[in-house]
Amino acid sequence: MPAAMRHRLVDDAEGVYLTMHDDPAAEPTQLIDAMSSWWAACHGHRHPALVAAAHRQIDRMPHVMFGGLTHRPAIELASRLVEITDDPLTKVFFADSGSVAVEVAIKMALQYQRGIGHPERRRLLTWRSGYHGDTFQAMSVCDPQGGMHSLWTGVLTEQVFAPAPPVIGTSADECSRYLEHLESLIDESIAAIVIEPVVQGAGGMRVHDPHLVTRLREICDRHGVVLLADEIATGFGRTGTLFATQAAGVTPDIMCVGKALTGGFMTLSAVLTTDEVAAAISSPDGGGALMHGPTFMGNPLACAVANASVGLIQDGDWRTSVPRIETELMTGLAGAKDVSHVADVRVRGAIGVIEMDHDVDMEATTQAAIDHGVWLRPFGRLIYAMPPYICTSEQIATITGAMTAAARAAGGHD
Repeated sequence: MPAAMRHRLVDDAEGVYLTMHDDPAAEPTQLIDAMSSWWAACHGHRHPALVAAAHRQIDRMPHVMFGGLTHRPAIELASRLVEITDDPLTKVFFADSGSVAVEVAIKMALQYQRGIGHPERRRLLTWRSGYHGDTFQAMSVCDPQGGMHSLWTGVLTEQVFAPAPPVIGTSADECSRYLEHLESLIDESIAAIVIEPVVQGAGGMRVHDPHLVTRLREICDRHGVVLLADEIATGFGRTGTLFATQAAGVTPDIMCVGKALTGGFMTLSAVLTTDEVAAAISSPDGGGALMHGPTFMGNPLACAVANASVGLIQDGDWRTSVPRIETELMTGLAGAKDVSHVADVRVRGAIGVIEMDHDVDMEATTQAAIDHGVWLRPFGRLIYAMPPYICTSEQIATITGAMTAAARAAGGHD
């Protein structure tokens, strides 16, 4: 369970700032939302383009069922997603959230294997330190020891786990040995390999070489196994490329996106797949159709806002802001390496991480960041930030200063 800590009251959010009103007797204060509200508000809060899209759609049609009906916001969003992803990803399924997207993607992989005549392939291979959500199949591919789902051991489907992937900078020989071991775990029961490409999220914020993903694509092709990429956290420019799989030069068979899809306005996710996977699912042996139909699938309001958010991504400002933020995070966090009990400092794209050599006191580290004008949500041994792409250089400097102060608090310094 997460450590008990008090909750702070937010009254307002705009741009990169949260307006806090914890103490009714005091004036409201502003904090930089260095978490992009769990990585979703990549454009900042209440971006005018997203607000305008929401107003237009809510006045016209906030919701309609997506069974036997369709609507323009969903058609446009599906077209946009197909346009910005790699060519083989031509089919789009809308879901409610990131966790549900992973559930849908796993169903796709299993139905695909049935459709091509391999019903015995019903388990998943993944690597440790991963996190894919809190619904049941998603929990089954989260790290069973280092994650937060150990309560469900013996209840969840037992998947196959390779060790955590070697971090970036590991020698080519060691990476090859690792991949050989991972490949040895594939037997006739494996339907898919499930990964967070390049950066693992809530399972440890670990960064690995994109070449590992390139090699995984080759392994999947050799064994007829589906490559399933969870890009819910890494998608839409967060790691420095539009999607993390593109840094590896590969296209997954199934890809999940979410979080920044609506720019942090509301929950929506999408699962993209290929014609080949879709055809196998549509076959009689594959079930004839994907067996999933959430009530709010393709919600018009969410799709309209997502179109505005993806439109901002297509405009491309992140292509200059993310590299700048990456450089500024590296510069600003360099001094944290000398703080007592800091085990590692790492940056990838608009992601900055300080890892301690022990679990942090969440209340103390959070308060240290607040005292420096920044909202952070440390967990485990990690003090990290995923700031909005619109942050200025001055705001990034404030964030790295707050992270370093939080590390000092975690390390026993004033």
